[in-house]
Amino acid sequence: MKKYITGWPVLLAGLLLTACKVSEDTNNSLAPLPEHFRNAPTNETASIADLEWKSFFTEATLQNLIDSAIAKNYDMQVAVKNIEAANLQLKQTRWNYVPEINLQVSSSTNRPSGNSVTGLNLRQFDLGTKHINDYTTGVGFSWEADIWGKIRNQQKSALATYLQTQEARKAIQTNIVAAVSKGFYNLLMLDAQLKIAQKNIALNDSTLAIIRLQYQAGQVTALAVQQAEAQQQAATQLLPQFEQNMAIQENFLKILAGELPDKVERSITLEQLTLPEEIAAGVPSALVSRRPDVKSNELALTIANANLGITKANMYPALRITANGGINSFSSSNWFNVPASLFGVVSGSVLQPVMQSKRLRTQYEIAKIARDKAVIQFRQAVLVAVGETSDALVKIEKLKSQEATANQRVQTLRQATANANMLFKSGLANYLEVITAQSNVLQSELTLAAIKRQRLDAVTDLYAALGGGWK
Repeated sequence: MKKYITGWPVLLAGLLLTACKVSEDTNNSLAPLPEHFRNAPTNETASIADLEWKSFFTEATLQNLIDSAIAKNYDMQVAVKNIEAANLQLKQTRWNYVPEINLQVSSSTNRPSGNSVTGLNLRQFDLGTKHINDYTTGVGFSWEADIWGKIRNQQKSALATYLQTQEARKAIQTNIVAAVSKGFYNLLMLDAQLKIAQKNIALNDSTLAIIRLQYQAGQVTALAVQQAEAQQQAATQLLPQFEQNMAIQENFLKILAGELPDKVERSITLEQLTLPEEIAAGVPSALVSRRPDVKSNELALTIANANLGITKANMYPALRITANGGINSFSSSNWFNVPASLFGVVSGSVLQPVMQSKRLRTQYEIAKIARDKAVIQFRQAVLVAVGETSDALVKIEKLKSQEATANQRVQTLRQATANANMLFKSGLANYLEVITAQSNVLQSELTLAAIKRQRLDAVTDLYAALGGGWK
């Protein structure tokens, strides 16, 4: 007996040393990151993603739209509820270290057979009854020592899950901010294109009026009138198309804000919006901690590591301590007779899974595969984030050049149209030259408005790709 007692410290020391190995997280190398983004300066340290969205999107109308969308969007409301649920689960895991305590109050009666050993003994004592009664009030206590870190890993998993819901909310807000701003820019582009088409129609009106006068004077044929009318009709056809797209875009923005489809008021034009000349992307390593989807995948890796520790701990012996105590009597009149009715039992046990070892080993191997998948998905998320940032940077750079060229082309064609109209009125140019010039200036102005919107979208994409928008 003495050797058995002195062996306990050695056994516990061995269990604790093994526990450290069981609960240890596996170190996983981070995804490879470049020193700087492609198409970005190599000496940048600051990033536009560090700015709050209100500091980045400064236009008042746009700010109101984003504010409304963040407050009322249903996806955001669901994300908040997910956070609340995960928070409750996290609080619950903190009680896993606390022993289980159960209060029991029971009463039972049993009539044994008269020919059974119990029945014969009952008659021998001559208790005046053929029934065995039992009245118990007790408290049960059960506690499992967290030798292998099972509870500790459960807490890690719950905490990472809670943080994942926080990152999910951030990701939704980032997407909302980007979607509202791009939708607003598209709306301004449609406004500009509608005005361009209306201006072109008015210009065609004066040209068509002159051609009709020339036709009446016999100076041109009916073909000239028909071609001028066709040119005006082409511009007129654009009006309902733009108006339709504007209504759909307004509906989208309202629904995104959790409101019924309606008109979106705006007090600014596409030409009035300005972009900063220098847009800093910062260093790629900041993506891991700033971009919500990348951070969520990193937390998923933490959860996978914790689950791996839990499944491995299930394969090892469980040290449990149980205790029961209370009052017990075969007669209700003596039920609460203290101390005569008191009873107590204390026991300790070490349970080693035997028959279920194959199932537990399979669960452990599956958890290892899930951990490996989490590593792959984390690396993929980082790669996608770097790629999206690089794509946005090259778009901004090239669209800036396209806009400068498109703007020069518009100026050239506007001058050409003015010259063609003047020469036409002077009889030094024919109607085809005027119609061609008006068609070219219409298309070039529409293209310029589209390029401006694409450049604004690219800046928004860069802001979101870098992890901006959730602050």
